[in-house]
Amino acid sequence: MSVFLCLDTSTKACSVALVNEHGTIEERNLIEDNYTHAEKLHVIIDELLTTSEIKLSELTAIAVGKGPGSYTGLRIGVSAAKGFAFGSNIPLISIPTLQTMSSFALDKGKIEKGILRPLLDARRMEVYSAAYDLDLNESKECKALLLEEDPFHSELDSGVVHFFGDGMEKARKLLSKHPNASFIEDVYPRASCMRPIVLEKWKSKDFEDTAYFEPFYLKDFIAKLPKKMV
Repeated sequence: MSVFLCLDTSTKACSVALVNEHGTIEERNLIEDNYTHAEKLHVIIDELLTTSEIKLSELTAIAVGKGPGSYTGLRIGVSAAKGFAFGSNIPLISIPTLQTMSSFALDKGKIEKGILRPLLDARRMEVYSAAYDLDLNESKECKALLLEEDPFHSELDSGVVHFFGDGMEKARKLLSKHPNASFIEDVYPRASCMRPIVLEKWKSKDFEDTAYFEPFYLKDFIAKLPKKMV
């Protein structure tokens, strides 16, 4: 039986799951404001493997959220995934963070029609977003969107648009009165919801080059300068 280790650290959620063709074997989801991914990720992975009585050498592949998201969070997750894949000589599969969020949104609500619009918080009134249909196919590529420019106007006029993610509250303030705007609470890139995407990529052998794979940041990292001491 195939067993996949899935992880996503692109947001405040440090999410790890062991999945197979039949469902989720074990999962842990830790959501903290202070980004403790560097300290907690390997501990969580060890706990899952121990609880499930599965060895790293028995894994079929590693799947990791590739972004966009937190620069630091992405580096932590991708570095860990590459290390496990390289050390165990197994394939590395990358999953767009926004696609994982869309899969979770479908699991949470009875969605029968419309467009899925995951929103990741960027700076000020910006969000990272892509559009997905209900089969998790990307219909509009991931971009940084300025909410004040009303980027969802045409979609909302055409039908129901489901918004979710940590950038949703920004959008809700501007779009809550639109009859076609739907808001789904508490959606994050949950690793267990990678499962259907991972299985498809496994079947099609859509793997990354472990040595050269890098996260999808969308924007370059800008380091904050320390405040001057008076």
